[in-house]
Amino acid sequence: MKRSITVFLLLLSLITAAHAAGFQMAKIDGLSEGPMQVAIWYPSKTATTASTMGPYSQNVATGGKVDGSSLPLVVISHGTGGSSLGHYDTALALADAGFIVAAPTHPGDNHADQSKAVFILNRPKHISRTIDYMLSEWIGKDQIDASRIGLYGFSAGGFTALVAIGGKPDLALVGPHCVDHPNDFACTLVARNKASLPQIEATPSTGLKDNRVRAAVIAAPALGFTFGKAGLRDVGVPIQLWRAENDYILPHPWYAEAVRNALPVPPDYRVVSNAGHFDFLAPCSERLAAVAPDICKSDPRFERAAFHATFNDAVVAFFKAKMP
Repeated sequence: MKRSITVFLLLLSLITAAHAAGFQMAKIDGLSEGPMQVAIWYPSKTATTASTMGPYSQNVATGGKVDGSSLPLVVISHGTGGSSLGHYDTALALADAGFIVAAPTHPGDNHADQSKAVFILNRPKHISRTIDYMLSEWIGKDQIDASRIGLYGFSAGGFTALVAIGGKPDLALVGPHCVDHPNDFACTLVARNKASLPQIEATPSTGLKDNRVRAAVIAAPALGFTFGKAGLRDVGVPIQLWRAENDYILPHPWYAEAVRNALPVPPDYRVVSNAGHFDFLAPCSERLAAVAPDICKSDPRFERAAFHATFNDAVVAFFKAKMP
């Protein structure tokens, strides 16, 4: 009973606690796929109120005034079929710590539209366009320190982050890998889009690095095996790399471990005991668990809310240390 009460209080603090966070939704134009929605959190002294968006609830100052100057920016890239709100608790923690956070919903690869999910090299362009928008168009652009920009990516977003910081994947390795590992999530996705495989393999991975990104947190990166030492030799920014011990979506050692072994500078590497792939997502509300149960299930030995309290602290501490 005592353990259950502790977990409940941790979850309650993550979902409903008042953070010093303003919040906005914006629309970014200029992409071939059409407009891109982006969620933005930031420090604000405006009073917060409860805000519900679909299955997500957060206490934020919607449209509140940005507080501070020379603020660092962190961009969040969600996984395949995700959304800009999937890591809202981490965004709130960062905003509470003095960061501006921008999380695009990747067009063509989100909860409502996965028509372009296999064209994963479109995603780094979304990140660069988000940074462009935040620095030149967003209402609080003058309060961002352009020399302190970080990137957090989960799953396909982890792959996105690696490419944005200079990684060059060889997507021709996907086909052979999937012959040997057909049940990996990436391979089932490719199997459903087999006709697109030649185009995917031929897509150039050069010219996608964004030199404005100074540090990256990467959790459970997709397609880690496509990089190798040659593909990651130009990655020079500090990296915090996370792996879930029981990740059956992107199983060990072909993903996070492959990235760890190929990076030219050892990352701050964290393996989370008893965690599954989706445990890097924010703790689920009852509404989200009802509509998307697969992403809300955890090992009985694993407490997602408790983990996120420590995970968010580690992410904030990393970005503070690497983007002082």
